[in-house]
Amino acid sequence: MGWTKSARGNLSLPIITIIICTIGFISLFYIDKISTYHSVLRFKPCSKCTFTKSNKSHTDVKRLENNTLNEYDRYECNHTDGNWVFNTSIKPLYTDRTCSYIDREYACVKNGRNDSDYLYWEWQPDDCVLPRFDPEIALIKLQGKRLMFVGDSLQKNQWQSFVCLVESIIPEDQKSMKKISRGHSVFKAEEYNASIEFYWAPFLVESNTDFHIKFNPNQKIVKVDSITQRAQNWLGVDILVFNTYVWWMGRLKINTLWGEFQNGEEGYEELDTPVSYKLALRTWANWIDSTIDSNKTRIFFTTMSPSHERNKDWGNINGIMCYNETRPVMKKGHWGFGSNKEMMKVVASVIKRMKVHVTVLNITQLSEYRIDAHSSIYGESYGKLLTNEQKTDPLRFADCIHWCLPGVPDTWNRLLYVYL
Repeated sequence: MGWTKSARGNLSLPIITIIICTIGFISLFYIDKISTYHSVLRFKPCSKCTFTKSNKSHTDVKRLENNTLNEYDRYECNHTDGNWVFNTSIKPLYTDRTCSYIDREYACVKNGRNDSDYLYWEWQPDDCVLPRFDPEIALIKLQGKRLMFVGDSLQKNQWQSFVCLVESIIPEDQKSMKKISRGHSVFKAEEYNASIEFYWAPFLVESNTDFHIKFNPNQKIVKVDSITQRAQNWLGVDILVFNTYVWWMGRLKINTLWGEFQNGEEGYEELDTPVSYKLALRTWANWIDSTIDSNKTRIFFTTMSPSHERNKDWGNINGIMCYNETRPVMKKGHWGFGSNKEMMKVVASVIKRMKVHVTVLNITQLSEYRIDAHSSIYGESYGKLLTNEQKTDPLRFADCIHWCLPGVPDTWNRLLYVYL
């Protein structure tokens, strides 16, 4: 009996040692397996990404897995604060000669602009590196979807930029541009079953000058409570990018109407522009909240694009608006007369109260610096290219509102690209 107890005591130590070693080995094995599993999950493609009607979905998934957007935190990066850096190593993805979809008013090189430095300034946020626009990734993300830009001629500026950024990789027989109706144009990428569209609605709400343009601002009347006629064209779209600003800035007051235009244009009131702007944006916001299913449609709002018509804003006392400017403003936080902070506050206050989430593309500050990138005398006046005589009178004819393409709107679309 004593011998048995002694034997049990002697055997217990090696047995316990073996058990502990075995448990340790098994633990290490499973920790390693779990660690490997989580490292795979980190590169797992988004579960919401869909690849409709694609015959190379496996390739598409691999491209999405390996692109730089996976390492970019779009919500942590502050895109507003940064600076423009001159970088001759970058090459625009298109020119106004290679992309046939650019309107003449944006085709500066084709219209005689000889300097090219404005093409090589790259926006660099202070606290992150903004991914480059990859046309293939953009089209994969748009596969089976409709992307529509809604707004004024500056939104058209951005739309044509986006089309030109992607169209060069699409075979000629796989792309098309059609005018569906007055103010509604559709670019189709057939292989991806994707469309990139533009809908003309300069006030978003209705007005008496949307299509029969009244150049005299005193004659313009905005119907701030009516949007249905325009908005019925936005139904069924997967990604909507809205903008409205420049058409509001012709006067300090806006002729504002409630009710039907069929009842005549009498009875309008002159309201301060920010007041009328807020009423119109509330009508837009109410339509979004009551109509849009945020599980099916994503909403973006592009902030105001600044004009550069007052050269003393950036200290060029002897200049003429943006004419002959060849470099961006380098002063940090530069803000000129062409951007109205009160109007920006209106946008912020309306969007803040909406039920449907709206992603704001804040392009205003970064665009404020780019006094060098407007169409200037290399665009149009009232739908016609400037004559040589008109070009000698930039004070009257320089366009310091719209942008050359390629140019600044390409950067706006880099911001949109990271949110797609």
